[in-house]
Amino acid sequence: MADDPFENMLAQMDRAEEYADVDHGVFERLKHPERTLKVTLPVELESGDVEVFEGYRCQFDSARGPFKGGVRFHPSVTQGEVEALAGWMTWKTALVDLPYGGAKGGVICEPKELTDRDLERLTRRYTEGIRRMIGPDTDVPAPDMNTDPQTMAWMMDTYSMYEGHSVPRVVTGKPLEIGGTPGRVEATGRGVSLVTERLFEYLDRDLSDAAVAIQGFGNVGSNAARLLDEAGANVVATSDVSGAAYDPDGLDVAALGAHVDAGGLVSEYVAGDLKGSADRSRWDDPDAITNAELLTLDVDVLIPAAVEGVITADNVDDLRASAIVEAANGPTTVAADEALTERDVQVVPDILANAGGVIVSYLEWVQNAQEFSWPLETVNAELERRIGDAFDKTVEQYDTKELPDLRTAAYTLALERTAKAHEYRGLFP
Repeated sequence: MADDPFENMLAQMDRAEEYADVDHGVFERLKHPERTLKVTLPVELESGDVEVFEGYRCQFDSARGPFKGGVRFHPSVTQGEVEALAGWMTWKTALVDLPYGGAKGGVICEPKELTDRDLERLTRRYTEGIRRMIGPDTDVPAPDMNTDPQTMAWMMDTYSMYEGHSVPRVVTGKPLEIGGTPGRVEATGRGVSLVTERLFEYLDRDLSDAAVAIQGFGNVGSNAARLLDEAGANVVATSDVSGAAYDPDGLDVAALGAHVDAGGLVSEYVAGDLKGSADRSRWDDPDAITNAELLTLDVDVLIPAAVEGVITADNVDDLRASAIVEAANGPTTVAADEALTERDVQVVPDILANAGGVIVSYLEWVQNAQEFSWPLETVNAELERRIGDAFDKTVEQYDTKELPDLRTAAYTLALERTAKAHEYRGLFP
């Protein structure tokens, strides 16, 4: 059960049910996705070969509004994972009070083995496959793991070709030139940074010089690292698939960011093989450690920003971080959660910590509807207001109801809001 993301999500819901003011019949409805589509995607690759891919789109719950959720390209994509991620999106949008339901999509592939032309053909084929499910008022995809603004541009263009006119609102996370919003690319990482700052304020601790370890240096991890570094925190470790870098005096986050932006790996950074404009001059040479060792560092806050299921019953006893902020979706299993609660390790749950992306996606969608764009300052201010308000309400729920942990507090809010929408709408027919 611990390794199944969907069962993990259901177990998180079950932990919150006794504290949430939700009718049991409605609660049982909330455990089941409305629909999941599996699509078969034959694609002629640039090599001339034809490869058949599989993809999914799950629409979990639409009681609060149109479905919303990203699309990921990854070899580990499964139907169960996509359904779990769609469920987490449902609770996330409810927690930060957006007029959305939750969805998620995924294609089983290894993007590193595909050319840009292959990825475009795969994206367009997948978009055609799910085209009857998505729409600006129905289901609005966004970027996720291994997808980006270019992917969204291809999705938007494919959908628009079938409609006969441009439909920017069908996806979010687009390039600025075709209706994207400033601040969207770094939004999830910015939200992680803001929530970490709020957590330290709540715990009455100083973020300045606090040791931070971030597992994952992709879009989310790298932006969170940069913003926390600018806020005065000491980012001592980070990682990618090639390994991890650790320096107790702090990593040169700017140099590492420049190196990775130029296509470099963390292991190359450790070895001193820098790419692009990277200039590692602020700090001493970091040590090479494993991803598993990064999780067990003695730090003030651990930020898992890679994939789900990395903090488990097998390694939770070795974790020494005094707080955890979940930048990834579902990084902590229920068994590990219970152990951390017993040890009074505060865990800011994924449905709160990484909600910055969907908040700014909503702002992009609203701007597209208005055919008007806002400056970056407005977008960032609204992001900070909304995620800060969700953090405050979660903490208030945690304190006033004497709940076991912040995840349970977040789930009770999200479940009650979604259940209330179901109760008002009733059951059709």
